[in-house]
Amino acid sequence: MIFIGIALLLAAGLALLVNADAGSLIGLSQDQTGHILPLVCILILVAGGAFARRRPAAELIGGILLWTGIFAVAVAGYTYRNEISEVAGRVYAEVRPGIAVIDSKSATATFQRGLGGHFQVNARINGASIPLIFDTGASAMVLTAADARTAGIETSHLQFTSPVSTANGTGRAAIVKLDRIEIGGIVRTSVRAYVTEDGALDTSLLGMTFLETLSRYAVTKDALELTD
Repeated sequence: MIFIGIALLLAAGLALLVNADAGSLIGLSQDQTGHILPLVCILILVAGGAFARRRPAAELIGGILLWTGIFAVAVAGYTYRNEISEVAGRVYAEVRPGIAVIDSKSATATFQRGLGGHFQVNARINGASIPLIFDTGASAMVLTAADARTAGIETSHLQFTSPVSTANGTGRAAIVKLDRIEIGGIVRTSVRAYVTEDGALDTSLLGMTFLETLSRYAVTKDALELTD
């Protein structure tokens, strides 16, 4: 009987996948239903093995309820997988500031405000992972000397001739081109930036030479949104 049931379910799943006009079942499209049915078959096999020998009625009913619950959770998880992924991303972003929550539909990367009130943005510059602080007051990307070296820039060959104002006072910086920078899935190449002298800056800054290439950036409540 188990194998007959499995055969019927597989046939129904195949029909749903082939027939584009099959409609929906319990809120799922025919494509989603067709993909879920193999999972049902697996559950039937496992449950069938569990109930192959005789069991007391109460235990049998309890087992049926258990497998019904497992199937319901599996269906709900599959149906709301995008929402679950989004919620998980937001929770992770709260725990780890600087991690982007990416909305692929709108090409938007969202960052949560840190405990210090700043927006930290984790970037990959020339392949190296470097944290940046969002700063619209910075006319360009600004890297500390240490972060520049992490990104593969040989600072000993730079000419620090440009005066810059930083939180530590007035310092000097060198102009460079960043080969590649990626933030929240948004990629830019040949981005102009400054590299400050050692000790002139505590944290690298996400400035206007990157921000002005975006179609949109905005601060809403406690979130920073960058749109490609």
